[in-house]
Amino acid sequence: MKYTYQTKGTCSREIHFEIEDGKLKNVQFIGGCNGNLKGIGALVEGQDVDAVISRIEGIHCGMKSTSCPDQLAQALKEATAQQ
Repeated sequence: MKYTYQTKGTCSREIHFEIEDGKLKNVQFIGGCNGNLKGIGALVEGQDVDAVISRIEGIHCGMKSTSCPDQLAQALKEATAQQ
């Protein structure tokens, strides 16, 4: 299933991703640090959603209380709650 998540408190504005059989696919960040966010997408590709959440939830960016990885974790939590 395809999802779109509006980020909060980060340079990226939006995250697009799919969840198929509990695995994360096609993660794309809109806005933000292009190379770093492409790297995150590549690293989590095909990974179990719950494992990704446990690894990246709570990561902060500088003085911010969140980060793009943390926002991805929040998006995944919201998506799995909807399923």
